[in-house]
Amino acid sequence: MYQQMIFVNLPVNDLDASKKFFTELGYALNPQFSDENAASVVISDTIVAMLLTKPFYSSFTKKEIADATKTSEVMLCLSAESRAKVDELVEKAVAAGGTASEKTQEMDFMYGRAFDDLDGHTWEVVWMDPAAIEG
Repeated sequence: MYQQMIFVNLPVNDLDASKKFFTELGYALNPQFSDENAASVVISDTIVAMLLTKPFYSSFTKKEIADATKTSEVMLCLSAESRAKVDELVEKAVAAGGTASEKTQEMDFMYGRAFDDLDGHTWEVVWMDPAAIEG
């Protein structure tokens, strides 16, 4: 059965630093789609973050590249299998040079935290109680 994928393209200031950041979070790089202009970060079988140098990113758009440390265009949200995994990923991100952002979101059925990566892109990490999702 076909599974639709998402490729999130993100402009980065320092490709090597960004590659190091995401590998420290536990993600693998796909060398087949990585070079001096881009790095393919495999988040799951269906989610890939493409880290692109700003000049390379600019070749795909005529729009000005937003400075994610000052403006927000998108918030990326990843699911986690438990509350502990939410905390683990955010703590890894902070240890790797990212910044914890926003406050913890805590509800009966959901727990979430967020971090900004080295370029200011916001990544939310959320656990939802499977029983609440089912019905």
